Amino acid sequence: MDDTGFIKKGTASAGVQRQYSGTASRTENCRIGVFATYASTKGRALVDRQLYLPKSWTGDTDRCRAAGIPKNRGFATKGELAHGR
Repeated sequence: MDDTGFIKKGTASAGVQRQYSGTASRTENCRIGVFATYASTKGRALVDRQLYLPKSWTGDTDRCRAAGIPKNRGFATKGELAHGR
């Protein structure tokens, strides 16, 4: 399991806000993805992924609707997303 930051400009893309990104090693305007991967000596594969939505997003229904986020999507920590919540 790992979370990865994707630096973004603007504020309309789902999940974008100023937050710490390990990829950038600083607080940056970005999105965070939580990824589950499998790795062995024979190769590696992406198993699952989820977009982390900060509370500032999940608490703003108009913003979520404009970005196409389903109504039933609530806040979950990165750890909860990694464990399949």
